[in-house]
Amino acid sequence: MIGRAANTACLVSAACRVMGWAMARTRFPFRLAACRLAARRLAVSLPILMVAMGAAPVPQKARAPHRIMSLNLCADQLLLALADRDQIAGLTRYATDPQMSAAAQEARGLPIMDGSAEAVIAANPDLVIGMPARRNPAIMLLKSRNYPAVDLQSAESYAAILDSIRTVAQAVGHPARGEALIARMNADLAKLPKPARRPVMAYYQRRGFLTGAGTLVDELMTRVGATNLAVKLGKPALSQMSLEEMIAARPDYLVVESATDQVVDQGTEMLHHPALSRIPRISIPQAWTVCGGPAYVRAARAMATAIAAPARR
Repeated sequence: MIGRAANTACLVSAACRVMGWAMARTRFPFRLAACRLAARRLAVSLPILMVAMGAAPVPQKARAPHRIMSLNLCADQLLLALADRDQIAGLTRYATDPQMSAAAQEARGLPIMDGSAEAVIAANPDLVIGMPARRNPAIMLLKSRNYPAVDLQSAESYAAILDSIRTVAQAVGHPARGEALIARMNADLAKLPKPARRPVMAYYQRRGFLTGAGTLVDELMTRVGATNLAVKLGKPALSQMSLEEMIAARPDYLVVESATDQVVDQGTEMLHHPALSRIPRISIPQAWTVCGGPAYVRAARAMATAIAAPARR
């Protein structure tokens, strides 16, 4: 009885989220009843599947999908971590790029698609994960097709990463695999070393871009026991900071993308200015932070290990 009540509550909650925006516009006075009605309709389908592109819900008791297609880089990495290889019908063109994907090695040998509507139709998937931006013209063509779809939101926090893992694990038919991955991630994060004091970090990118509040990088800094310089200065999620300003602020650490370790253009040249040479650097691959996924743990470990070690000044 408790399990049935919990399932009912979850379905009602999901139904309310699906209907909430439309009801807010119409000021429908009987929202709870409407949610319960929607929940009964949702009960025969997988709640995580979205209908944003005219997608057909997958029956809850149906067998696991075996022609799954990913339409964005972040979905690639979750799919590779949670699905069987023979379930994957296609990944994006960035899936095998180690500069962009933290799972590039695992993606080798799997079908790579260009993300066009024609490629999706040709593959005839039974599940599409990670819908691209709605302005993408491919979506307009796909709306007439009844493809079951999971629309992943950008994960800008660890909690959101765990939600995405559970969503994809359920959709591909391996919920236990998702829970096992989460358990490993939690265990690894619990082992992170702690700094003796709270240092100030700046995630400094080519052309002086600085990553601020409300981002995955900002949450990573907080997790490892550091303060984000951008937040300290009241900067938005993304801003620019001149070389002179950075020198004056003098954070304890600069976090840079490993792709900028060498000067390749003017954008990377400023990161190698002699005036910045006294600030210790933590170099991590962009692939670890461009998406919220399992690589979050790698980024956290690299940052925590660096600031826990004796500062090299």
